[in-house]
Amino acid sequence: DHETWVAVDDGGAVDDGGVVVGLMALSDEMVEQLYVAPPWIGRGLGRRFIQLARERRPNGLDLYCFQINTGARSFYEHHGFTEIARGDGSGNQEHQPDIRYAWRPTP
Repeated sequence: DHETWVAVDDGGAVDDGGVVVGLMALSDEMVEQLYVAPPWIGRGLGRRFIQLARERRPNGLDLYCFQINTGARSFYEHHGFTEIARGDGSGNQEHQPDIRYAWRPTP
């Protein structure tokens, strides 16, 4: 099951439909992508995406994050994700060392 969710600032002018300020893509039990535009960081959008992901995947979620992205790592850890593995970058397109995180619901 694949889903993509988009957050739009309707005050923008992109074809009068607004400007995309964030997105989240889910597949099976994986957050494939989560992006929040820099001006929107710290406004609760990422938190809302994570809440939505948990509602859509109540049995748990995994995701990958680049080791160098300390802001994202802090965000995920703050929201209950725990590190379960580290990679050397050979498994991603960017060839950047990464971390696999997991969130599991508490019984």
